[in-house]
Amino acid sequence: MTKDWKTRTKLVHEGSRRSQYGEMAEAIFLTQGFAYPTAESAESRFVQAGEDEFIYARYGNPTTRMFEDRIAALEGCEDAFATASGMAAVNGALTSMLRAGDHVVSSRALFGSCLYILEEVLTRYGVNVTFVDGADLDQWRAAITPATKAVFFESMSNPTLQLVDIKSVAEIAHANGALVVVDNVFATPIFSRAVEQGADVIVYSTTKHVDGQGRALGGVICGTKNFVRKVAEPYLKHTGAAMSPFTAWIMLNGMATLDLRCRAMAESALKIAQALEQNPAVSKVIYPGLASHPQHALAMAQMGSGGTLVAFEIKGGKEAAFKFCNALDIIKISNNLGDAKTIATHPATTTHQRLPQPQKDALGITGGLIRLSVGLEDPGDLIAELTAALA
Repeated sequence: MTKDWKTRTKLVHEGSRRSQYGEMAEAIFLTQGFAYPTAESAESRFVQAGEDEFIYARYGNPTTRMFEDRIAALEGCEDAFATASGMAAVNGALTSMLRAGDHVVSSRALFGSCLYILEEVLTRYGVNVTFVDGADLDQWRAAITPATKAVFFESMSNPTLQLVDIKSVAEIAHANGALVVVDNVFATPIFSRAVEQGADVIVYSTTKHVDGQGRALGGVICGTKNFVRKVAEPYLKHTGAAMSPFTAWIMLNGMATLDLRCRAMAESALKIAQALEQNPAVSKVIYPGLASHPQHALAMAQMGSGGTLVAFEIKGGKEAAFKFCNALDIIKISNNLGDAKTIATHPATTTHQRLPQPQKDALGITGGLIRLSVGLEDPGDLIAELTAALA
């Protein structure tokens, strides 16, 4: 890891491996297996593969390893394991470390699939899960005990953009011997400082922001070499969650422009949030970069940015929200985020549709709530379209 390189240099060069041909672009090693020069070298590699030795694409691949090294360097971690999707990363990070009888404390405000892992999958196998209000440190203190094995939370929740104080929760967890697992998708690897704030394991859906152009699913688990290679990897390689080499190549290419894209998207998001605050059709704007956000100070200290997503509530509930969505043109209706294209999502009927109404109410997922993932279009064009659609 070349720690003295600045972020943009790491994003272009970190982890690069070249074949004997000296190619400039990262090569795609589209192979599921690898040949050994001798039977003895095959035996040796199965006992302990070296840093640049590979056995089978489900275990590792040169293209995938380039991506893992690059994102680990960016995140400030020792190592990383790339997975087929973001949910494979969440499931792999948690399931690989937990056993029947273990206790996990999690924030309640989570993406629907993350909730499914905690409420359905882990409990099915005897893991005890306690949910708390992620913004309330007293609830974390009350729930975390010396029996707690791990805590899990989204550093910024989907879709209502509530922050969890990583540093404070990590201090409480570590005092009780628990690992801190952070889903950092909304923070992005660019604005993340989760490692220095106390996170032990960071998971991303690299579908968002890292690819950032709507091309491929992917995920990654970042952490210490001991956790990644001795805890997560054995589970992941035997259960088949590996990222494909072609996807890894897409992610590598996405990383070259990641810093530029995230910063441009966040700048536009702030302008859009400020414009929405002035719109009479909007009853509430949620953006951590605004002084009106109750956790604005925490967002600036933790990320130094408000991020690339804006949530807002339209007066008139679901009917008005649907009319708004149907009036959009540049902005697309979809359930992805972190894309070059701006995306509007109605969480109550899509990403969080399966939640019971009382749970939606508790999380603030109303019929009028829109989640806007801000893309790379001109912010003036986006503001004009939002204004017209709200009218």
